[in-house]
Amino acid sequence: MPEAWTRGGKPAADLAPPPGESPIIVLVRPQLAENIGTVARAMANGGLFHLRLVAPRDGWPQDRAWRTASGADAILEAAQVFPDVPSAVADCHRVFATCPRPRHIVVPLRTARAAAEDLREINGRALRAAVLFGPERAGLENDDVACADTLVRYPLNPAHMSLNLAQAVMILAYEWWTAAEPTPPRQLQTHATKVATKGQLEGFLERLMSELDASGFLEPEHKRPGMVRNLRHWFERGEVTEQELRTLHGVVTELSRGRMRRGRPDPE
Repeated sequence: MPEAWTRGGKPAADLAPPPGESPIIVLVRPQLAENIGTVARAMANGGLFHLRLVAPRDGWPQDRAWRTASGADAILEAAQVFPDVPSAVADCHRVFATCPRPRHIVVPLRTARAAAEDLREINGRALRAAVLFGPERAGLENDDVACADTLVRYPLNPAHMSLNLAQAVMILAYEWWTAAEPTPPRQLQTHATKVATKGQLEGFLERLMSELDASGFLEPEHKRPGMVRNLRHWFERGEVTEQELRTLHGVVTELSRGRMRRGRPDPE
């Protein structure tokens, strides 16, 4: 490729095929080189590497693909070109096909998430699997789908199910990646501090109640239990960090000092 577009204007990502088998993305009769580049970008985000092109309309390679790949050059450089779908999947054991429209055939149907789980299991047995994506305008034809053993359909808004090619690949790539991603789905980012223990929180609450009693905030006495419970619920509801407790202790200290200063007579 010409040097101006070798990196797509950005540093090339250090991409290489993962060990063993991983899904092959097959673009059937893609029409725009720019879309092939954005597909490579989507694949790189999801840890996919193997790209096959079936009869690309404008031939291959095309400089314009490198411009939109955002550094996913290695995927484009390793892409393989085939004249038809049967030859593109001839060495595969399983073939999935994305299919937005109902088909009058009896065949396993998967969401992107279920397909990613199946692909993990298939590749885990050292079997090769490919996923077909159709042309931008019309999608896969019946003869293309006939080469697949499983269909993939995304459950999106039925009033507007319109994805471009890279978006369709990105959804599957995301599900493939997250199927084995260990990041907890929910967590509290605490940086250098830690979540406070219940004992640390209790020590702060006892001090806070003591100062609130001294200031008269918890009066009258018959309302005190309810007010204390409300304050406890507020602090117990979340995971207060040690740093936050230190800050709150400082707040109580300064409020206490201010109260004592105001309660003293002015110096003569």
